[in-house]
Amino acid sequence: MPKHKIKVVELFAGVGGFRIGLEGASDAYETIWNNQWEPSTKHQDASLVYMARFGTKGHSNKDINLVKTEEIPNHDLIVGGFPCQDYSVAATLSRSGGIEGKKGVLWWQIYRILQEKGEKRPRYIFFENVDRLLNSPATQRGRDFAIILASLANLGYVVEWRIINAADYGMPQRRRRTYIVGYQMDSVVARKIERMEDWVEFDGVMAKAFEFRPKAGTISEFDIVGPIQKVSACFNKDGKDSPFGNAGMMMNRHVYSVDAEPVYDGPRQTLGGNLVDENLVPEDFFITDEELPKWQYEKGAKKINRVSKEGYEYVFSEGGMAFPDNLDQPSRTIITGEGGTAPSRFKHVVKTKSGRYRRLLPIELERMNMFPDNHTLHPEVTDGRRAFLMGNALVCGIIEQIGKSLYQFIYDEAPVSTRPIFTNRDAKPMLDLGLFADEQEPLVVNCPKKQYALDPTKHLLIGLVKKDNEEYFLKEEPTKVYYTGKARSFPSTVSINKLYYFMPYIKEKGVRDLYLIRVARIGKKTEIQPGSKDEDSRLVFELEYLESLPDYEMIKLNRYWYKDTLLGRLFKPR
Repeated sequence: MPKHKIKVVELFAGVGGFRIGLEGASDAYETIWNNQWEPSTKHQDASLVYMARFGTKGHSNKDINLVKTEEIPNHDLIVGGFPCQDYSVAATLSRSGGIEGKKGVLWWQIYRILQEKGEKRPRYIFFENVDRLLNSPATQRGRDFAIILASLANLGYVVEWRIINAADYGMPQRRRRTYIVGYQMDSVVARKIERMEDWVEFDGVMAKAFEFRPKAGTISEFDIVGPIQKVSACFNKDGKDSPFGNAGMMMNRHVYSVDAEPVYDGPRQTLGGNLVDENLVPEDFFITDEELPKWQYEKGAKKINRVSKEGYEYVFSEGGMAFPDNLDQPSRTIITGEGGTAPSRFKHVVKTKSGRYRRLLPIELERMNMFPDNHTLHPEVTDGRRAFLMGNALVCGIIEQIGKSLYQFIYDEAPVSTRPIFTNRDAKPMLDLGLFADEQEPLVVNCPKKQYALDPTKHLLIGLVKKDNEEYFLKEEPTKVYYTGKARSFPSTVSINKLYYFMPYIKEKGVRDLYLIRVARIGKKTEIQPGSKDEDSRLVFELEYLESLPDYEMIKLNRYWYKDTLLGRLFKPR
């Protein structure tokens, strides 16, 4: 048991990025309550993933507007990436709704909870938002951030902030976000503040977590005056630029800020260093020769004549994007539209060693945000939605470093964690049985299908039949059971919930017989060979025979003796 405990409440939790980062920082951080609700969405994917990874205890899948403050347990630290669609880089700033927009109003739910907690409000706060928060809205630069700071000052918080690009500090994605940390005026952290400029530039929680040098001539000092309504109406009314630098703090409504230039000379991660082996990539992630020109067009520079709704003619132009993405640099920012097979300007495309082009796997998108491998893997969550979840997520490594720094300021000692973020990525990720540890029922992939029509778009798994099992698979029987090698050596890039067909591979013969996968589950070798003493867990596929090729055909398996492809690439329906 950790000697200290910091009780955490996580709002707008997504799939748990704050929780992963804080737990990676110190065992003292304990999330006791969390809320995740996606409005206007019937299928709550993020909530499903969160519960699958962290359990249902303390989890709320309810509109935060309807959650009463007394339902939220008292806590030491409140965290959250409050929704930022109104400031998203996917839309121009002038068209965004700012803090008064539909999603921006959720800031006031945070304020409401802090206010209603009264004397029991948390000592510390930690929030994340997009970098444009400091410049929003376009008609009154910096007003939204001034409202947030003034609101927190009214509740007795000292606040510091930084805009951090994760790639500037060695992390694998170019993702710029605003991070906000605050402390009650009488807290142990706030009492350590002497001079605001020293705290921002050298001594504070953010400065210790992410070193920087101030950019000359960018210091800004001013007061945020008046009630919130006046701040909303008057702050920087005639200013063209936001007065907020990308690093700064606010105490008693007085602001000190400066523009920060990152200082970092440690190891760096790249997109290429987080990719999985080409042999383990499912076929549907590769771009066909027919589709490639469409991707090249989307990525290329364009000048297109258009007509506005008012009838004015104009030229729409955009510059070219890197195609394929550079493997020697961190990835571009992941957006929510990353998933799906349709050609897109913003989706990542990499070129493999064999010369083929492909999209990124969900596991690789997780790695760009420094999540554990297959964190979003869930039988009810599609690959497209997994990509969406990562587009909405944050980089866990940033949270981990700020969490470490905050702990040190509170307790004056180095933090210890038994759950640090693991960043040494395996190009050949294998199945982790822990993903299924809590499953009470076998994973059902699909149901029996007596009358069938072959679907060339469905996934086909081809697996090697070991020598001692060849005779079994050469017999003509309506049902079979196939077990893999040890489950931990089964490629985790194969989406088990997408597999539909199976073909056994016989050495020196190849493949011939096609089966329907009825059930995929965990089992043991003794099911087929009762006399075996092998007790290792394996993946077991219960199969139903469909039909056969005219003769055996030789194909190439990957080095692990499996192949995940599409039925139409091998088996032509007759």
